[in-house]
Amino acid sequence: MNAGASAVSGAPGAGPLAGIRILEVGTMLAGPYATMTLADLGAQVTKLEPAGGDISRQVSDSYFASLNRGKRSIRLDPTTDEGRARLGELVATSHALLVNLKPSAIHRLGLTYEALREFNPSIVCVAITGFGLYGSDDPAFDYIVQAATGVAALTGDPAGPPTLPGYSSADNSAGLTAALGLLAQIVSGRGGQVDVCMRDVMLSQLNYHASAYLNDGKAPQRRRFGAHSYYVPAQIFPTAEGYLALFITHDKFWKTFSAEAGLTGFDTMAQRAAQREEVLAEVTAALSGDTALGWEARLRPLGIPSAAVRTLPEALDANPELIVDAGQYRLVGSSIKIDGYTPAYGPPPRLGEHDTDPGS
Repeated sequence: MNAGASAVSGAPGAGPLAGIRILEVGTMLAGPYATMTLADLGAQVTKLEPAGGDISRQVSDSYFASLNRGKRSIRLDPTTDEGRARLGELVATSHALLVNLKPSAIHRLGLTYEALREFNPSIVCVAITGFGLYGSDDPAFDYIVQAATGVAALTGDPAGPPTLPGYSSADNSAGLTAALGLLAQIVSGRGGQVDVCMRDVMLSQLNYHASAYLNDGKAPQRRRFGAHSYYVPAQIFPTAEGYLALFITHDKFWKTFSAEAGLTGFDTMAQRAAQREEVLAEVTAALSGDTALGWEARLRPLGIPSAAVRTLPEALDANPELIVDAGQYRLVGSSIKIDGYTPAYGPPPRLGEHDTDPGS
């Protein structure tokens, strides 16, 4: 079957990826997040798991559900003759295989395009690794990659130690990048190998910081309250109660904000950047006159980018329409909204639930 090049179309109201079959040899976060994003869009995703299952099953049921809703599960050992034959059967009727393991394991298990093309020349093979499919096996967990690429050095108070974002930004970013690469190669109609590494993804996301250093010799600085490198005032500010994120970019924003806050001067972006400390001092003093929620209520109707800093529970409570049911689990639904399509959020699969399913 020339799966990757064949036309795929779904019924009216079906997901845009209906008919696309994806195999996943994924562990923990990056790989499973990539394929769950595709499953939400209608693709059939089958996890190929070892006898003990994806290790994330051991973290907690809710953790596993958050990355694996709506998938299928088949237990498979590609190191055995039986497992290799079963893998070949699955590859022959699939459009893509996505794997996130160490490079040596990917090669050893034969989960590359070169190893699988005999079963399906149009198969798209996607590898998510720390430092490249042909790179080292050095440990590459999310925190390690954030530290190694400059993300941690840019995060936190300049008077304190480097720190990390409160979520797995490297894993999630690598997952989304891999999903994009997978779809791009399927659309091309050609099989082949897609190589996504977490290091490269995070360095690419430091785009304007990297450009400033490479072209202008300006190394990025860690700034208090997460202040932006170019725009002033654009950071988090303390208020009479709580913290407010304020993002003033162009001069019209400043004119409107300064009128509401009772400030004068600093009329141009260049002036505000040159007099950063004076601007921040005056804005901080002005914002102390009301609460974060109060400022948000005042500034939002004026079109000023602003938000009170909320906890995750507060944010979820404020956006109940984003919470979906996937079997017994309540989860945050897909962030991709497509007119005429509502994802069918299925439960995460039981280990080996589809071992004998003839449709797999």
